[in-house]
Amino acid sequence: MSDAGRVALVSGGVRGLGAAMCRQLHARGFRVAATHLHADEAAAAFARETDLPVYEWDVSDPDACAQGIRNVENDLGPVDVLVNNAGTNADRMFHKMTHAEWDKVIRVDLGSMFNMTHPVIAGMRERGYGRIVNVSSVNAQKGQMGQTNYCAAKAGVLGFTRALALESAAKGITVNAVAPGYADTRMVEAVPEKVMKQILGQVPVGRLAAPEEIARCVTFLAGEDAGFITGATLSANGGLYMI
Repeated sequence: MSDAGRVALVSGGVRGLGAAMCRQLHARGFRVAATHLHADEAAAAFARETDLPVYEWDVSDPDACAQGIRNVENDLGPVDVLVNNAGTNADRMFHKMTHAEWDKVIRVDLGSMFNMTHPVIAGMRERGYGRIVNVSSVNAQKGQMGQTNYCAAKAGVLGFTRALALESAAKGITVNAVAPGYADTRMVEAVPEKVMKQILGQVPVGRLAAPEEIARCVTFLAGEDAGFITGATLSANGGLYMI
């Protein structure tokens, strides 16, 4: 079976990076479903524009994920490709951070790795095929002031990726991560202009990434052609951090 016709589920898929991922996966022939939470207007616009199915649930809620994925599979068939893209942030210097701000980011950005992946992994193992792509961040690799919660969660995503890759490789499942740098999205728009100028001054290519540039990384890892790549982190950060 080629990529055409395989079912791809993208969490946080109705705007920003996720929407770009959905569009590119769809262009490659995948049958794509997107999730969102409390983004009704954006979800409706995305559905009208793309004619792709959209579902709403909270990725930090394991029961909601299990039911949501059952709904997707009832509508489209078993999930072959899972893109764990949904995330949030609650930036604050650690000494001023509340436990609620810490907990929210850990539950959404890291807890969702279990909540979204656990319902699909058994089916992938039974069928002998799967692609899991987890979206991390350049800040998981280099650290960032005011983001201890976000950096901790996104660094956890990288550890999760490597361990699950080891467990899954013999079953025909690849598990990889993409670590984007700063992209032209709503989340980055919220960064104060002065701070953004400082950040861009450190990016060798001197600009933000277009969402489509990050999406191409995900689409590649989601395809059959990437079958010999697993446990890897694909950094797309304009040279901001090099390993």
